[in-house]
Amino acid sequence: MLRLSTKGQYGVRAMFELAKHYQKGPLSIKEISDRQDVSVAYLEQLLNKLRKSKLIKSRKGPGGGYEINKKPEEISIGVILNALEGPVTITQCLGPKAKGCNRVEGCVTRLLWKSLGEKIEFFLGTISLKDLVKEEVKIKR
Repeated sequence: MLRLSTKGQYGVRAMFELAKHYQKGPLSIKEISDRQDVSVAYLEQLLNKLRKSKLIKSRKGPGGGYEINKKPEEISIGVILNALEGPVTITQCLGPKAKGCNRVEGCVTRLLWKSLGEKIEFFLGTISLKDLVKEEVKIKR
């Protein structure tokens, strides 16, 4: 079973909160934590990675917090997940440790997993934070 780590799940949820708050000023880490039910300590790690990837910016001091660096429609879920987890690698033979596999050359199943990973990355690249915000409006009706 393919599973996304909590790092990816919670990171997307945090970015979703920031997208909903776009152009309304920064959101504190506590607000994000409360709205998405994610611990502040874990969010600090995720938001730091997202900041280093230039997807968000932070402001210190009273009224400070976090904001996304681009419009919600310009940030795809794929970009967020890549910043937090790296590229999609369905199996070890697709990752940097593939050198240890003596079947890498000419392995049909490796080609299958590579193609699946590319399709997943493409799909995630087509969904933006704005799309998620629109979906929330639909499900809350």
